[in-house]
Amino acid sequence: MNICVFLSAADLDDRYTVPAREFAELLGRGGHTLVWGGSESGLMKVVADGVRASGGRLVGVSVEFLAAKARTDADEMVIAKDLAERKALLLEKADAVVIMVGGTGTLDEATEILELKKHGKHTKPVVLLNTAGFYDGLRQQFQRMEDEGFLPLPLTDLVFFAKDGVGALAYLEESAGLL
Repeated sequence: MNICVFLSAADLDDRYTVPAREFAELLGRGGHTLVWGGSESGLMKVVADGVRASGGRLVGVSVEFLAAKARTDADEMVIAKDLAERKALLLEKADAVVIMVGGTGTLDEATEILELKKHGKHTKPVVLLNTAGFYDGLRQQFQRMEDEGFLPLPLTDLVFFAKDGVGALAYLEESAGLL
């Protein structure tokens, strides 16, 4: 399965990097392909290294202004002209999406993917990997949106919140009929 992972390119501490590496190793050992922003820095590097070391493939989609930070040993690397094209290509190449910890770029990617799913533009499973409770506040906000009628479909149809990588991958594999 081609699994797109949206995540930070920042250097983060062990509470985020250790679970990210563990998830990456699960992907690689499972024979999955990582589809990601292509960066060779921060948490993006941690995940790509973990997938590669565990036997998985790497498909990167970078953007022109970040091309100098793109990983050179990816199995495939595409350079998009801008962030909008990058997001479209990442979704196009993926069978499923996992959103890990990140900043405003990751949040932008997450909300666009969920908005597209809400409008039926894709039916791919989406997981928010809630490492160290990072997305507890967002989950609460989404629940309020559902409770107050802002979501036209149940939150559970839109996104799955996973506490850890094992739960995230199990959900994706079950959604794809692999379990």
